[in-house]
Parts: sequence; C-alpha cells; structure tokens
Amino acid sequence: MNPSEQESLVGSASPASVQRTVAAELPMGQEQRLRAVASLGDPVRKKLFELIRDAGAPMSRDECAEALGLPKSTIRVHLDRLVDESLLRVEFRKMGERTGPGSGRPSKLYVVARREVSASVPPRHYDLAASLLAAGVQRSIDTGGGIEASLAEVAHEEGLRMGRAAGDIHTLLTETGYSPEPDGDGGTIMANCPFHRLSQDHQGVVCSLNGALLGGALESCGDDRHALAPDQEISHCCARLVPKAP
Repeated sequence: MNPSEQESLVGSASPASVQRTVAAELPMGQEQRLRAVASLGDPVRKKLFELIRDAGAPMSRDECAEALGLPKSTIRVHLDRLVDESLLRVEFRKMGERTGPGSGRPSKLYVVARREVSASVPPRHYDLAASLLAAGVQRSIDTGGGIEASLAEVAHEEGLRMGRAAGDIHTLLTETGYSPEPDGDGGTIMANCPFHRLSQDHQGVVCSLNGALLGGALESCGDDRHALAPDQEISHCCARLVPKAP
C-alpha cells in the first residue's frame, strides 16, 4: 500500500446481491467515515458494534449489557455514540406476544446502520467501484449486452442517484473524495482520484466508468454551466469540469 494512502477498515460486509448497483446504506462523507472509524477505535464500542452487527436481530440495551458483562449506564453512553456516528440506528418495538392497550411501552432496540466502515487518506472509493463493476457484469450477463455498455449504464444510473442526493455537483465531488479545486478559469480540477489504485492497472475501464458516473451526476444536479472534459495533465483524475461555451 502506498504510504500516503492509509486505510482503516472495521466490520465485515455480508455478500450483497450484485443485482443492486450500490448498497442500500446511506453514503457517508469522508469526514463522517473518519469520525466513525475513530469512534470504533474504542475497544468497548468496537465489541458493542460487532455484537449488534452479528446478532441477526435488533438488541436492547439490557441485552447488550448482559452479553458484554458491563453496566447498563456504560453501554448506554457507547450506544448513543454509535447512533450519533450513524453506525447504529434505533427501532422501537413491543416485545413478547401481547399487543394493543395494556401491553406495555415499546422497547428501544438497536440495529446496525451499516455493516462495514472504511476510511482512507487521501479518500478512496474502491467499494463504489467494486459495486459498479459487479453490477455492470451482472447486467451484461442478464441482458446479453456488451460489458462496456453495461458498465456505462450502471455507472450513469448511479451518478444520477448520487447527483439527486447531493443536489450540487461540487458538493458531490467533495463528498465522494475528488477534492475539487477551482482552476482559475471558471472550471474545476480534481486534486484526488477516488479510484487511484484501480486506475493505475485498469485505466481504460476505470476512467470510462468514472466518466459515466460523473456524467450522470452532472446531469441530475441540473448544472447547465459546466461540462465534463478529459484531463490527464492537470488533475489527478481523468476528468475535469469546464465552463460550457456560451
């Protein structure tokens, strides 16, 4: 691993169907991922996260305390932190067979919001690339279409989804790790490639995928002031934003 590219990975994702372009989990920005990884640096929180992740069903605070042999007050503090960092989410559910009036208040339960957390410096998105590549291959198998066209389709569709969620192309570029910087001429260069290592060995595939992803994002952001242009010289990415011609 490149010394400038330090990664932290916590958790283990269960195999996901490649029928989906991306995981259903809400995306985390780089800063949020770093905070989450730092949070899991605490051994108690890490054990608690892994306990709930592997439980197969939502767990209550009391169940967590009993399983780890810790006071409920201690468990509560760590559960709150994991919820704040978007690693766990809360559900309220009545326990037991009784329902309706008189059956008691719903219990507060915890379930994982994401099974895997990773962060890298500089930011990388190999999970996104892997999801797109797998989905593209699956679409090619299912439809009989060419792999190149299938990859472009799923990458463009994911770009559309990401652009709608971000609402602004520069917000998306920042959150996805492109480290956008103004070029002084109305455009934007990318100071970082989120798919750096992959692009070194598979430039044609990865850059084509990246172009389709950014094209879809730019389209759904409703940005009519910029266009994508290739850039192998100034940016650390294969693409840059340039002002549209009047």
